[in-house]
Amino acid sequence: LALGAQAKDWPAPIKALEAQGVEVMGTFDAPGGLTGYAGLIRQQPLAIYVTPDGKQAIIGTMIDSKGVELSEEPLNRLVNKPMTAKTWKQLEGSTWIADGAKQAPRIVYTFTDPNCPYCNKFWNDARPWVQAGKVQLRHIMVAILTPTSAGKAAALLAAPDPQAALAQHEQQQRSGGMNPLAQIAPKISTQLEANAQLMQQLGFAATPAILYKDEDGYL
Repeated sequence: LALGAQAKDWPAPIKALEAQGVEVMGTFDAPGGLTGYAGLIRQQPLAIYVTPDGKQAIIGTMIDSKGVELSEEPLNRLVNKPMTAKTWKQLEGSTWIADGAKQAPRIVYTFTDPNCPYCNKFWNDARPWVQAGKVQLRHIMVAILTPTSAGKAAALLAAPDPQAALAQHEQQQRSGGMNPLAQIAPKISTQLEANAQLMQQLGFAATPAILYKDEDGYL
């Protein structure tokens, strides 16, 4: 069974899992006559092993006699790698405010609500890395917490220098920070809605939601 095979070609257990929301990304060889399937559900990789007769499936981790996890390599290759590439492109294409040097070796995306105290704590805690040029934070602005969140987020995005405006807002966040816009331009409203949809799509319900690539290049 090749990558991209149609659902009609899949064994019944795989079809059943697909109906429950599992996205099958590809197949891989497995010991004992089993066929391995690399799946994805709620942004999490899933290893599935189907018996030779195609009638049963086992979900979980398979290890060899030395304790090596056999599903790690195929899940990275078939699920984590393409998922990282897709998600990273979506993050790059969202509406964000840069915080730190463009040439910083580590990029960190964070979904930020302007009224979120935990976002403010993260902003403060990250100052040493940002100021040292080691990290650039990219604040994907959302408005999910309070009635003034949208107006404040819009004011930050509409500022002549959004990075400076964000810094000032975070420094003064406890006293209210940026004054909210009374009217939000349609373009910015659309951007905020798209950011919120992306946040929900990635499975996050609270801010800050932080994403970055690890040393192996995976989210």
